[in-house]
Amino acid sequence: MFSIIQAAGWPIWPLVACSILALALVIERFSSLKIRKVAPPKLVDEAITVSRNAPPAPDVVEQLEQNSVLGEVLASGFRALNANPRLSEDDLRSTLEGAGRQAAHKLERYLSALATIASAAPLLGLLGTVIGMIDIFGSQAGSGSVGGNPAQLAQGISMALYNTAFGLIVAIPSLIFWRYFRARVDWYLLTMELASERFARHLNTLRK
Repeated sequence: MFSIIQAAGWPIWPLVACSILALALVIERFSSLKIRKVAPPKLVDEAITVSRNAPPAPDVVEQLEQNSVLGEVLASGFRALNANPRLSEDDLRSTLEGAGRQAAHKLERYLSALATIASAAPLLGLLGTVIGMIDIFGSQAGSGSVGGNPAQLAQGISMALYNTAFGLIVAIPSLIFWRYFRARVDWYLLTMELASERFARHLNTLRK
């Protein structure tokens, strides 16, 4: 592997850095976008159960907030109602919507970086290809023989091909994972929106 990197020349090092960063982002997103960390299936039912007659105690709200991303949204509704039991329905929904926007920002974190790598990697590979072609023409121009300098010619060709291939090797998985995470985040956002709507109706019954 190291011999391939050496043959590809210095233009491949930005691609190596992109590949390491993309791998780190994919691992982080897989860890952060687990369903138990974002939207546990029974969480809304449990939150409604513990607040059947009145908003729960602050320690219960804190536990709910630490449970998951959806828990943070639900806890914001409890906190708003504890702070002002006569809170209007519009203000209550605005509180949940604000918490939902913060949750969406947290779920979409690093996705733009992964998309940037997927877009930039082919361009970096193309840059290495162009530099390899420049080396090829430079070896031809600097040699008095008809066939040019074979060693520099081979080096330029290998640099061009390795950078092109490595750019695609980095870009294709990055694009696939970005699309996967994008679809997963969209599904989570829809789930949280439906859960928040149901929870808002429940909180409305607790207002005094």
